[in-house]
Amino acid sequence: MHPSAPLLVFDSGVGGLSVLEGIRTLLPQAPIVYAADSAGFPYGTRKAAEIEARVPALLGRLVERYDPRLIVIACNTASTIALDAVRAALDLPIVGTVPAIKPAAALSRTRSIGVLGTPATVVQPYVDRLAADFAADCTVLRHGSAELVELAEAKLRGETGELSAYRRILEGLLGQAGGEAIDTIVLACTHFPLVQPELEAAAPRPIAFVDGNAGIARRTAWLMRDEGWPETAGEGIALFTGPAPEAETFRLGLARFGLCRIETLQR
Repeated sequence: MHPSAPLLVFDSGVGGLSVLEGIRTLLPQAPIVYAADSAGFPYGTRKAAEIEARVPALLGRLVERYDPRLIVIACNTASTIALDAVRAALDLPIVGTVPAIKPAAALSRTRSIGVLGTPATVVQPYVDRLAADFAADCTVLRHGSAELVELAEAKLRGETGELSAYRRILEGLLGQAGGEAIDTIVLACTHFPLVQPELEAAAPRPIAFVDGNAGIARRTAWLMRDEGWPETAGEGIALFTGPAPEAETFRLGLARFGLCRIETLQR
């Protein structure tokens, strides 16, 4: 494949930048297209059937436009719902994102784990299977928050969220019966690591926050281990499916991740 062929990192919004950060560390020369489905944002409050139909069709259009060598679906909601459909539709490597319940179970001392995700993700049968397979001896509590996704998006635009909002969101998990024993929380949405410092500051006690981003980066690097890359890293592209003025509000935040060029996808 031509050295300029990119990796395509996909999310409903800007949360997948937390995944991109780890990929950049391991594959610094890889050309990157970061695609945010801002026209479909947020996925976490949409019906599963809608996401399962939308994501493969949209990724098909992006493959035609950019001819990537690999796709990372940097979105827990899209992965838990549409990953199989995407793999069936596209003939190239696909890396998905799943809640990091296995490493959380390995870390927890109290055997009580919280899963903080979007409303769509936390109710998926896939999460049930992960809990049964890797945390059968743990109490696993869940809480879905669309507000936390919005707070992460706002932070990348340079806006500051109130600490009280993060406390309220954590209370939705820690305030459940048995929540007082939680010592580890899975950040089951790629947006949430972007606001992990705020969550840590809002937590009423020391709590470990766990995500799967390092594992996604390692998997991506392994799949791309024999690929050739340009001698110098090029300008990363951020693609938005929504209006250009909306995309422009993220320009400074995107630049911190090496994405200096913004494009939009015509409907």
